[in-house]
Amino acid sequence: MPLVFAAITPHPPVLIPEIGKDNLVKLKKTEEAFKKLEQELYAAKPESLVLISPHGKVSPEYFNINLNPDYAANFKEFGDFSLELKFRSDFMTIQEIRASDESNQAAPMVMISEPEIDHGFAVPLYFLTKHLKNLPIVPITYSGLNYQKHFEFGQFLYRQLAKLNKRIAVIASGDLAHTLTKDAPAGYSAQGKEFDKKVVDLIKAKNFNGLLVLDSGLIKEAAECGLRSIIILAGMTESLNIKPEVLSYEGPFGVGYLICNFRLV
Repeated sequence: MPLVFAAITPHPPVLIPEIGKDNLVKLKKTEEAFKKLEQELYAAKPESLVLISPHGKVSPEYFNINLNPDYAANFKEFGDFSLELKFRSDFMTIQEIRASDESNQAAPMVMISEPEIDHGFAVPLYFLTKHLKNLPIVPITYSGLNYQKHFEFGQFLYRQLAKLNKRIAVIASGDLAHTLTKDAPAGYSAQGKEFDKKVVDLIKAKNFNGLLVLDSGLIKEAAECGLRSIIILAGMTESLNIKPEVLSYEGPFGVGYLICNFRLV
């Protein structure tokens, strides 16, 4: 079994102590869930960590895989000029994925080389690699393609990773609705809460097909950024015996933050 760990996480920069400061008390559930998830990841003894982010360079037609040898991350755009994180690439795994489909017939993907990774990667890494400082990573950015293509890309990734003799963890980074309160980043919509509830319920029920056919109007009203990341993860785990365990959900700043461990059983 190539996957030894799989989870969904949010990526709120406000959760970083240097940024959030007094606001951290409002994210206690998320903070505690990240701590628990970090322990689960450490116990899984991964040799590589695949991360899927909705930010950075999102191509309308291709999934991007960053094969730079090393990566740096900072939070300057969020007001913190002191914190800088360093990570190294799992270059060999990326090359295996690349070589498996150079014609792009099975999966429309392109290789990019960027020395910096965005907060969609950096926030989960900040919390989850505290005791895995040298864990190599595979940063993937989702695309503008439809949800079925994202599910199929997840299936493709699993098939390729299954060929490797390596313990692999995967994180789907993404926030849910950005419209939960009147001061939310995308404004208020009553359908934001409806979207989040549906997504969480579908994940709990392992109803991944339900994620693919969510009402487009509901998705638009939610102004989410995590659904495609979650669907890729769903494709990667659909053939496995998993038990989704929701560790936390909250949205005190108008954005839905979900942490869910896809426990492998």
